[in-house]
Amino acid sequence: MPTSSASTTDSAKSTSGGVQSLERAFDLLERMADAGGEVGLSELSASSGLPLPTIHRLMRTLVACGYVRQQPNRRYALGPRLIRLGESASRLLGTWARPHLARLVEETGETANMALLDGDEIVYVAQVPSKHSMRMFTEVGRRVLPHSTGVGKALLADVPDDEVRALLSRTGMPAATEKTITTAEGFLAALADVRRAGYAVDDNEQEMGVRCLAVSVPGSPTAAAISISGPAGRVTETATDRIVPVLQQVARELSEALATQTPA
Repeated sequence: MPTSSASTTDSAKSTSGGVQSLERAFDLLERMADAGGEVGLSELSASSGLPLPTIHRLMRTLVACGYVRQQPNRRYALGPRLIRLGESASRLLGTWARPHLARLVEETGETANMALLDGDEIVYVAQVPSKHSMRMFTEVGRRVLPHSTGVGKALLADVPDDEVRALLSRTGMPAATEKTITTAEGFLAALADVRRAGYAVDDNEQEMGVRCLAVSVPGSPTAAAISISGPAGRVTETATDRIVPVLQQVARELSEALATQTPA
């Protein structure tokens, strides 16, 4: 019996020179992540434009490999085998970022961090400490809620308001300090400020006496931001005018460096 056109194109090379079935499988995984990690086949078909038989075949393969699991309700969820890949990729991302963070420390004098948006939380994946005796330490691997951090604001600034509201409703907005933003409207207004200014500020919102300046990494393969943090007495408004252009330049250079890690 002749195979369907969907079957033959699955094994064909894509226009980019890769294997189309692989491209489609990874696209489905990313769509699942965007949907919160669990979807039905009809949802994937609607969002991807692929026919149901093609999606069903790809999902069967992903389930067999452990990258997807089928739930009792017949929907599909991201599988536990992805955790190991994600953890390894996060470590590598931190390794690639470290030289750029070191440059930030040299040029600003303050501790430099890199953070990712992982689900509803911020996770710090790399840090280079300041040489000052009084400096800020955030442990690599630490997880915090986005609403009280500069990196959280930088990472959520371009996310649609309704998605930000949904995230905040899931996490809540506990006050880390008396200056923490604790309302959705206040946080959305802060995100509008980030879009206007091109950078985010944590002004004593995560820890009293500490100011943080952050920018997103443009074009990063996963949502990422870099920041500097230090005592409020050093990270002043005057210092901000000097530091922000350095942050933005290093973010662009880091973006270019990450792009070169992907073979053409």
